[in-house]
Amino acid sequence: MPNIKKVIENIFDEMIEASEKIKRKVLIITYYWPPSAGSGVQRWLKFAKYLPEFGWEPLIFTPENPDFDLKDESLLKEINHNMEVLKFPIWEPYALFRSLKKEKIKDTSKVLEKKKKSLIDKIGIWARANLLIPDPRVFWVKPSVGFLEKIIVNNQVEAIITTGPPHSLHMIGRALKRKTNIFWLADFRDPWSQWEFLDTLPMTTLVRKKHEQLEQTVLQEADVITTISPTFQEDLSKIAGKDISLLTNGFDPDDLPNNWSSQNDGNGTIEIVYTGVIDAIRNPIPFIEAFKSVFEEKEKKANLRFVGKVSSSVENLVSKDQWLKKHVHFEGYVSHQEVFEYYKRANLLLLILTDTKNAKGNIPGKIFEYIATSRPVLALGDPNGDSAQILKSSTRNAVFKHNDQEGIESFLSNFKPGLSSNDTADSEIYSRKNLTKKLAKLLDASKDSLS
Repeated sequence: MPNIKKVIENIFDEMIEASEKIKRKVLIITYYWPPSAGSGVQRWLKFAKYLPEFGWEPLIFTPENPDFDLKDESLLKEINHNMEVLKFPIWEPYALFRSLKKEKIKDTSKVLEKKKKSLIDKIGIWARANLLIPDPRVFWVKPSVGFLEKIIVNNQVEAIITTGPPHSLHMIGRALKRKTNIFWLADFRDPWSQWEFLDTLPMTTLVRKKHEQLEQTVLQEADVITTISPTFQEDLSKIAGKDISLLTNGFDPDDLPNNWSSQNDGNGTIEIVYTGVIDAIRNPIPFIEAFKSVFEEKEKKANLRFVGKVSSSVENLVSKDQWLKKHVHFEGYVSHQEVFEYYKRANLLLLILTDTKNAKGNIPGKIFEYIATSRPVLALGDPNGDSAQILKSSTRNAVFKHNDQEGIESFLSNFKPGLSSNDTADSEIYSRKNLTKKLAKLLDASKDSLS
């Protein structure tokens, strides 16, 4: 006859084991999701990929018809077929703005860079600054809250995550928190009231105060606040008067191609590669000038490749110089998969950081992929900033101020191709899986906060 006590104990143990395997559901509210491209997409696409390994099942909520220019269809392959993605219609005023303009413009952000702005341009920029608070996605807030309130109840969602910018998404999180008291993590990929982008807009003092008030409600009402850099962490902590969690971006080892560690010899030609956006706040011209100064009259051959969107002012500068036209190449936007082919052929990776008030805390997502490639990195930015602290893991990396022409030229003159010696243990902390483990621990705190 079986031992009844033992049988009951076994059943109880099996029940506990089964309960531990049941994943808790987290709703991730993000404007950027494949096929949209960019670092904002990568951040939460990768977190969603690895969260199930740490006991959380992600449920994605994203616009059905978002207004963005860059797309990367290859990122759709990274979405697990078991992951549920909810898409909900959004209305944005950009289409109305375009219809009023005679010229065709896909990327409305380009309007801010124009030297000569039309009357409609000026009206549109003023309206963006003072009527659309906190941003043009504000019209998505109210309908999304009504839709998601039912989703949370019907799907037994235990936590929600909002990521901004656009900071309107934090307004969705705030409303859901107030209605359901659900555990809420608000993720700041950029600052809000102190965001340098707001300084480019003709914003009234009253509207600036409104941004500060909205930001304060999010910082106080969210259960956990995360941000991407130590400087942003410190700044938000001062505004909020409470602890802010650091959750950097990273790299996914699964993205790295096999057998690619060796460098391209290029028949003696040095290949310098920059990936990402070049816009009004990322100025590569000092580097281009140093590049020409070093390589134009020397026996060393070199190519400089920009992979991604580049401002027209930079393209115009290069087009007017015959030597630069031969040695500076604009490859245009390519898929995330194709970017690694450029890394593979590179001898030196170029990083152009912002030269603005948020520069110290500027850590672009690609810096972690740069480190993973083991290629030396030359950065233009704050030598004491957060990015510089990360790059110091290798003595072959260098960071110069944007106007340090002499330093940049000296580095290029003495540069010899070869792999970097980034500390593997240090770089591993930036793997997407390890970062997701840290995120899961923050979510696990919901057990205590809501018990």
